[in-house]
Amino acid sequence: MSTRFHRVPGRPNVYEVDLPDVAAVARLGAFLAAWFGVKDTITLSGDLGAGKTELARAIVRAFAGERHMEVPSPTFPIILGYDLPRGRVVHADLYRISSDEELDEIGWDEIGDDAFLLVEWADRAGGRLAPERLDITIEPAPDLGPEARRARLAARGAFGERLRRLAIAEDLAQASGFREAEWRFLQGDASARSYTQLVLPERRAILMNAPQRPDGPPVARGLSYSRLVHLAEDVKPFVAMDRALISQGLSAPAIEAADLDAGLLVIEDLGREGVVEGTPPAPIRERYEAAIEVLAELHGRVLPDLLPVVPRIDHALASYDKEAFLAELDLMLDWYLPFRGMPVDAVVREEFRLLWRGALVPVLAEPKTWVLRDYHSPNLIWMEEREGLRKVGLIDFQDAVLGPAAYDVVSLTQDARVDVPEALELHLVSHYVKQRRAQDPDFDTRGFARSYATMGAQRASKVLGIFTRLDRRDGKPHYLRHLPRIRGYLARSLGHPDLRSLKTWYEAVLPAKDLTRTGGADQTTDAGKDPTQ
Repeated sequence: MSTRFHRVPGRPNVYEVDLPDVAAVARLGAFLAAWFGVKDTITLSGDLGAGKTELARAIVRAFAGERHMEVPSPTFPIILGYDLPRGRVVHADLYRISSDEELDEIGWDEIGDDAFLLVEWADRAGGRLAPERLDITIEPAPDLGPEARRARLAARGAFGERLRRLAIAEDLAQASGFREAEWRFLQGDASARSYTQLVLPERRAILMNAPQRPDGPPVARGLSYSRLVHLAEDVKPFVAMDRALISQGLSAPAIEAADLDAGLLVIEDLGREGVVEGTPPAPIRERYEAAIEVLAELHGRVLPDLLPVVPRIDHALASYDKEAFLAELDLMLDWYLPFRGMPVDAVVREEFRLLWRGALVPVLAEPKTWVLRDYHSPNLIWMEEREGLRKVGLIDFQDAVLGPAAYDVVSLTQDARVDVPEALELHLVSHYVKQRRAQDPDFDTRGFARSYATMGAQRASKVLGIFTRLDRRDGKPHYLRHLPRIRGYLARSLGHPDLRSLKTWYEAVLPAKDLTRTGGADQTTDAGKDPTQ
């Protein structure tokens, strides 16, 4: 029997879930573990023996991804913590607590706000709980069976919208044939999107949770950063681009169910096989070659700029214009340079933007094509069983725009997360150029080389800013380990003769070791060499 969320009439943030057996409790735990996580609080209330610990145990196991993990009751220790790959979980049972002083004695305030907190007998915590949380009450349900229970989920504050979306997601899973599927959390990307794998014995899919992006403060011309650089603010661009790629004979995930307003999709699971291997991960040459061939083939076609989403709703691809490139480049000034201890005054900023305006002029004059924008190893799936270009699966393209062909080539060959030896980079770019020349003998090789270097320098500068921001603003320091590699790519790109003025600026402003032409492990450098030759 499946688990369904039923909204309580007259109470928009309250749902009930029938739990006829132990399996239903485990399923509810898996739903909650997939949807909530670190920095969230879930309370569990009910009489003795109602099943609070059983549900908490199911949540911890699902969060850990270990179905048979030992999860003892915290009745006597009161607080038990688990350091897990997804983060820290704290399971508390406050049954034996009778005063605030006792909470102080057990170190309640030392739990911190970076844990996934599960609290039984939460009424004894007084005012120590987060005001925004999910409160779950469990009680017997004799109308369903002698061992059955019913859970009432009441969301406080912003949890109301999250709970509503969970109920919609469960309905979508059922509508697409995943009524009895196991829910498994998947590690997502650096965005606000999250992913859950729906697993049946003979079939799998991905539940994509992409809430509408809130519009941030204006940064230029009265527009937010996401508007300036044309980032997708809802799920419609993903749907449009997904269908457009499939129509071009490429492998993007088929959409099995969708709620466009909620930003929830059930999509085909293309698998976990990537285009890299080993520790640390290194490119698999033949797979990178296949990925380059996908770009060469796509860039040689006449592609539409107005893409259907659903009947009577279209998505117009924005142009990757000068203002978008400059707004991205500002991330280097706003985040990376301060991180490196370099002062950024009005003169530095204006000179930087002036030089980049000049460098972008020939790039912006080129014919435009689809720029998927995140065309690199984390977003490429290898499917050996498919033929030709369809061996390369594409999974991240909602921010696609119309712009220079070189941008996606650089994204792959100067992979921000993987060391791409320069010999392999040169081979891949040469392979791309040969493919384009075979399609069009008039293909502008020299212009492409200039564009490739310019886009390489622009993208490296942007990513240095983004990865620093992920550390400083978002508390994700693991992105900093990629900075040496990206600095190596930046030095490589600035070696092009047409970027001489930019190179002089970077050398004057950045610490000398930032432009030593070295990156991650095993990289060689020859930044002045034309990769198209």
